[in-house]
Amino acid sequence: QPQSRLLLDTKSVYILDCWSDVFIWIGRKSPRLVRAAALKLGQELCSMLHRPKHAMVTRNLEGTECQVFKSKFKNWDDVLKVDYTRNAESVKQADGLSGKVQKDSEKKDQMKADLTALFLPRQPPMPLSEAEQLMEEWNEDLDGMEGFVLEGKKFARLPEEEFGHFHTQDCYVFLCRYWVPVESEEQEEEKKKKKKRPEGAAEGEEEEEEEEEEEEEEKQPEEDFQCVVYFWQGREASNMGWLTFTFSLQKKFENLFPGKLEVVRMTQQQENPKFLSHFKRKFIVHKGKRKARDDGLQPSLYHIRTNGSALCTRCIQINTDSSLLNSEFCFILKVPFESTDNQGIVYTWVGRAADPDEAKLAEDMMNCMFDDSYSKQVINEGEEPENFFWVGIGAQKPYDGDADYMKYSRLFRCSNEKGYFAVSEKCSDFCQDDLADDDIMLLDNGREVYMWVGTQTSQVEIKLSLKACQVYIQHMRSKDTAHPRKLRLVRKGNEPPAFTRCFHAWSVFRKPLA
Repeated sequence: QPQSRLLLDTKSVYILDCWSDVFIWIGRKSPRLVRAAALKLGQELCSMLHRPKHAMVTRNLEGTECQVFKSKFKNWDDVLKVDYTRNAESVKQADGLSGKVQKDSEKKDQMKADLTALFLPRQPPMPLSEAEQLMEEWNEDLDGMEGFVLEGKKFARLPEEEFGHFHTQDCYVFLCRYWVPVESEEQEEEKKKKKKRPEGAAEGEEEEEEEEEEEEEEKQPEEDFQCVVYFWQGREASNMGWLTFTFSLQKKFENLFPGKLEVVRMTQQQENPKFLSHFKRKFIVHKGKRKARDDGLQPSLYHIRTNGSALCTRCIQINTDSSLLNSEFCFILKVPFESTDNQGIVYTWVGRAADPDEAKLAEDMMNCMFDDSYSKQVINEGEEPENFFWVGIGAQKPYDGDADYMKYSRLFRCSNEKGYFAVSEKCSDFCQDDLADDDIMLLDNGREVYMWVGTQTSQVEIKLSLKACQVYIQHMRSKDTAHPRKLRLVRKGNEPPAFTRCFHAWSVFRKPLA
């Protein structure tokens, strides 16, 4: 006969014997000793009588009872009472919600949001000396670098003279071997012994120490190595390159260097700074495929730009359009000829406000990119020859005379992927591919704050991001009174030039590739 659940007291422990099942019900406030005794007694009780093979002892804690246990009691079910005569408004009114439901509704009203990034100062640019020192250190650790490029369905070795030249439709693999200094166990033990020696050590011991130190100097420190494989994918390259790498080259490398291999996957303009350092600021990205020579007679324009640090210097081919020139940057223009003995002329265009170091670098890049079959010339802004330069670039158009936005540009991402609304700042070396289609991005260029809306953004994100935008503008108004910002809304695909110029080598958006 079913029992009443009112018999169960929270301070007690009960054993319910149903022949095929023995249940032990443990009250929340029952003593630990009684619980242990009940478990032991339950086991003994189960073994005392002849029971079916499937008979077992089941432990039930108050509030988490199993359905079989509940079925042994009268009117113990989990069916919720629903009053269908009430509407949503009456439920929301006072005393309409109770218990956990009420707590949950209160939590929703107090949605968590993290806007900390908006109030942090802009990351200062790294001084050139510091960047060069870092570059030098990373290159000192580099023991060797081998390059491979995907040709068809196989990776072929990349000639060393092509290191630093990348193409938007290709995939590259660089195997870098780094020295890692390792202290032997003996050296570590000796150091520990020295630390333990008393301060008043005898002179003889000091002499011995000096001799030991001399011996140590003679011994070369043991060194280990680590291999890092950098996989680089161009903006217009398909993911087949990555798949080919993981199933072929990566397996070979793993067999060659077991336990010492690290794979770093990168896409164009989102490179690892250590990887960039190995090219010593001569990182050149060409359009198209490496071996395609179809548009050989078309002029090509390259834009050299540094984002936040000299480590992040790139020379990227852009559309051949004079409106993209800027007085604060250097550009390289190649104007090809149909002649066999002279392939064409190459200009390094130096803007009037360009950095002198960058101007020197641009000239070096020009010499690195083009051989002696081209005529080469460095020209300053305003000294352009009409015949080849403006004809080659496709007519003279008005262009920006400054790049003040470089001093202020910041990119923020607004997302609720963490389960709550959060704003995070992208590093100063941001690019077009950092614009996430399913999020809202905030771009500050010193004059305007653009709220960029992706095609897959939710309405909730839009509303919260708009609020975040207003908060940021208000904050900057108090911090930077000389440059009050205006709010601008931008939808993906309709970006104005004032927005696109903040990104190096802005192009069409990358389509999701297989």
